[in-house]
Amino acid sequence: MRKIIITSAILLTSFTGFSQEYNFTTVKDVACSNVKSQGRTGTCWSYSTSSFLESEIKRIKNKDIDLSEMYTVRNTYPKKAWNYVMRQGKAQFSEGGLAHDVLNSAADYGLVPESAFTGLAVNQKTHNHAEMIAVIKSMLDAYIKNPAKKLSPRWKKSVNAILDIYLGKNVADFTFEGKKYTPKQFAKTMGIDADNYITLTSYTHQPLYKPFVLNIPDNFSNGSMYNVSLDEFENTMIHALNKGYSIALDVDVSEKTFSSRNGIAVIPADGVKTKDALKEIQKEKTITPAYRQQEFENFDTTDDHLMHITGMVVDQNGTVYFKVKNSWGSKGNRVKYGGYVYMSSAYIRLKAISILVHKDALDKKLSKKLEL
Repeated sequence: MRKIIITSAILLTSFTGFSQEYNFTTVKDVACSNVKSQGRTGTCWSYSTSSFLESEIKRIKNKDIDLSEMYTVRNTYPKKAWNYVMRQGKAQFSEGGLAHDVLNSAADYGLVPESAFTGLAVNQKTHNHAEMIAVIKSMLDAYIKNPAKKLSPRWKKSVNAILDIYLGKNVADFTFEGKKYTPKQFAKTMGIDADNYITLTSYTHQPLYKPFVLNIPDNFSNGSMYNVSLDEFENTMIHALNKGYSIALDVDVSEKTFSSRNGIAVIPADGVKTKDALKEIQKEKTITPAYRQQEFENFDTTDDHLMHITGMVVDQNGTVYFKVKNSWGSKGNRVKYGGYVYMSSAYIRLKAISILVHKDALDKKLSKKLEL
């Protein structure tokens, strides 16, 4: 009888060893602002990168600043409209964008705090841009058809008029903590210089350590990214976090193995059920540069969301996951862990399109290779 009990105990231990629910312990946390909700908009690029810049301001100036995401959006839509019209509709006009679009806007138009520009109408509490985008695109399509046979520059004023109605008039100056600023003065005072940031990616169809334009739909501004090896891509994230720098992340979240509801993103090995991998620790695939490239080229990996990496955690087996701040709110049945998602190394290596970091977050060897 005693032998049977011992054998059963061994079997139970063996079973539970392979059926462990996730239990995370913090390894590294970078200071960041509270999780927000982007509402019913496609402005994750502004929310994630504004959150990233808030962490940068905290790191540089030790100030907790709530930046206006919609100020950046308000100043980026005219650029999107210009690109769409000049390409005569043979381009994407949508709510999407990338991290470098926020830095471009900061360089051209500065930054403002949320208190100076909310982008909300009176009595409006959440953002919804569906109607605004439909109205602007319909108008631009009409201009592109050019019924007058000579395109009038008035279309630019028309775009701005619609943006004024839906988001509010642009900000020339404002008062913050008793001092008056222009948006550019505010960005400079907060220590944000767009030239200090760099975008990295990792693909095999371009030479390493050179900048190139990644042809993805949301890269309407044709921003360049430096190509690095896959190991360097991931190691840069680890190195940056360990030095106290956070990271803006462009990533595919359309996978069934990404779940904000469970707060987990993994790439389970073949034969592992998705629902099991989202609830319990499972074996994951080994991600090679060739496999990453294959999944990008066959459209299984697409750029559909931007987020903010703010730390690292480990599970009970010591496996590292990246702590990623989302912009879908912090409460409700759509989110777990207060609106954060823990992404495994495999998920990052396969599904992360690009990252934006401060140049000082790179290790010296990689900086030298990139000739920075």
